[in-house]
Amino acid sequence: MIGHLKGQIISKNPPEILMEVGGIGYELLCPMSTFYELGNSNDELLLFTHLSIKEDAHTLFGFISKDEKNIFRELIRVNGVGPKVALAILSHLSVTSLVECIATEDSDLLAKTPGIGKKTALKLIVELQDRLSKVELVSSHSRTNGFRQSSNPNAKQAIEALQSLGFKTKEANKMVSKIEDKDLTTEQLIRLALQNK
Repeated sequence: MIGHLKGQIISKNPPEILMEVGGIGYELLCPMSTFYELGNSNDELLLFTHLSIKEDAHTLFGFISKDEKNIFRELIRVNGVGPKVALAILSHLSVTSLVECIATEDSDLLAKTPGIGKKTALKLIVELQDRLSKVELVSSHSRTNGFRQSSNPNAKQAIEALQSLGFKTKEANKMVSKIEDKDLTTEQLIRLALQNK
């Protein structure tokens, strides 16, 4: 498996780039977000990669950040979403926007991606909500749990408890984020959230 490549960009032809690493030219498909950050052709660059192997093709995908690669891998795990559709999603939405979109259940924004209909958008939200909360994203501004950061360290546990009681992520997040007191225990947070519902 090829984890990353470090070399020079020889040519760009969206969504494909040709990258030379140690005298070998690698063709990579990249989301537009990566293209925007590529810089000049002569710069040495590090791209995180994902190798997709199908019976008729071996395709290498390149990403400017580890977060993009991790989200791409989560997207292609969803039934009916292939690498090309995942690439289109990451070209349409940044990692932060996508995570926020999933957390707030904004299927309309997701459905604006070419190749994604309302049905697929809803399916993505349902399948990714739990999974994205477990994905470790490197950049701190792209927290995966989609929580409006409460200053209370017990907020995350309280939201998870409310979800296990049957509340949707968006609803649980809203209930807990209304509570200002940062010294409350998880149990007190849950009780207050349920009272204020």
